[in-house]
Amino acid sequence: MKKLDEMKHLLEECRLCPRNCGANRLAGEKGACGAAAEVLVAKAFPHRWEEPCISGEKGSGTVFFTCCNMKCIFCQNYRISQEGYGKAVSIDELSDIFLKLQQKGVHNINLVTPTIYTPQIIEAIKTAKSAGLCIPVVWNSNAYENVETIKALGGLVDVYLPDLKYFDDTLAFKYSFAPNYFQHATKAILEMLSQVGEPVFDENGIIKRGLIIRHLVLPGHKEDSKKILHWISCHLPKGVYISLMSQYMPYYKAKSHPEINRRLSAEEYHDVIEYFFEQGLENGFVQEEGAASEEYVPDFDLEGV
Repeated sequence: MKKLDEMKHLLEECRLCPRNCGANRLAGEKGACGAAAEVLVAKAFPHRWEEPCISGEKGSGTVFFTCCNMKCIFCQNYRISQEGYGKAVSIDELSDIFLKLQQKGVHNINLVTPTIYTPQIIEAIKTAKSAGLCIPVVWNSNAYENVETIKALGGLVDVYLPDLKYFDDTLAFKYSFAPNYFQHATKAILEMLSQVGEPVFDENGIIKRGLIIRHLVLPGHKEDSKKILHWISCHLPKGVYISLMSQYMPYYKAKSHPEINRRLSAEEYHDVIEYFFEQGLENGFVQEEGAASEEYVPDFDLEGV
């Protein structure tokens, strides 16, 4: 694992994600993600609406970080990802957030959109572990990450939960302004797999370690979803789990693109599920009808921060 000082140096000419924007975040400049050096958090609470093996009965200790290195025009969390809502916390305060969540009995610490704060999170995890943090750490990201950043997490992250969003880079740029998305995301995912392997569960079905790949099916783009599933079937072991999500809703600026200014149809979603099995994939999760609801969007109110 890279030394922390080396990772902090990256903040002086930021290279944490594929944008490689070069911002001197330590001097107060904001990167392409919108973040400077301070860690911003919008909510930290026991989340009960993740995959069953993550939320379980006690909830997942979910920490929502503010700002994001992708600019998804349909982001349901746009208030924090793109509008900057959140509260600044120190490394010690972030460590305390992890420990307080553990005290509430959650199954894991679930870091949502953490990539842009990797150096600070590494330090906070190490501090928390030295103070008794012993539950799994989940890296819940958009997969638009540099391999070197993921390598720095080796030994600290137990579960990787990347959302592999696009196969077609034209779509990635059109909807998320993320150049060369698939190339970067798949390299990062292969590094994640090399660190944690296929999922391992405890006696209650709660994940202890391993890789789960999320994919949100977009309306009108089921063929792109199929290409992603084909790549997974060709490049990853059968034991890896895939979470196929149908919860898309036309949030934020999606109305500017009529082709995605609607919910996903049941027919589109079922077609992608059928293709999952056609590819010989075996393990995964699907969402029930009604998952596309504002009920499942957290109320970002600085709870737990």
